[in-house]
Amino acid sequence: MSKLQGQARWPVGLCLFLISSQLLSAAPRLFYSKFFKGSVPEYVSITVERNGDAVYQEAKTGDNPIKLHLTDGEVQELFALSDKLDRFQRPLESGLKVANMGVKTFRFEDGAEKHEVEFNYSSDLPAQALWDWFERIGESERNLINLERAVRYDKLGVNDALLLLQISYEHKRLVAPEQFLPLLDRVAKNDSFVHMARERAAGLAESFRKPSAPPPEKTQL
Repeated sequence: MSKLQGQARWPVGLCLFLISSQLLSAAPRLFYSKFFKGSVPEYVSITVERNGDAVYQEAKTGDNPIKLHLTDGEVQELFALSDKLDRFQRPLESGLKVANMGVKTFRFEDGAEKHEVEFNYSSDLPAQALWDWFERIGESERNLINLERAVRYDKLGVNDALLLLQISYEHKRLVAPEQFLPLLDRVAKNDSFVHMARERAAGLAESFRKPSAPPPEKTQL
């Protein structure tokens, strides 16, 4: 008996089953990134899984990623927009002479399927809508970073951070507001923060827990 014949062999049916199982277990994923030299931050990337799990980061190396979770409705809208864009299998660049707005990348992944497109500006309405969706996620996470930094290192700056957060909320730019609740509760219940900040934090927390409720009272500088 040869060495090859003496080796254990995987049944063909089992191999096909394992391969098909791996393909079925792969879940669709959307990826967005933007690089704009000189902006702060210069680079951002956002990954959204089909189950709603998402990751935001400001470094290509993956340092300090922020995890959040989107609702089923939000995820369905994002993936529906990618379908309208043929899952990024066609160009999106407008070709118009516009200012440099940074290099944006859309990518769709689903197992072995992978499509990617880059553009500076697109006049395609679904592309603009998807772009805005990712920009809103980025704005939300920068608000979170800003508030967390202020709570830790700049108590006098907490009210300003909360004001920016409230403005994003009033303009319907906030995504996954529940991620802010631990910080808002911490501020609202801690006498070491100024009274205005505690009041604003409590009002925002109440609104975030009751999405149907109106925004807090008019912002005060």
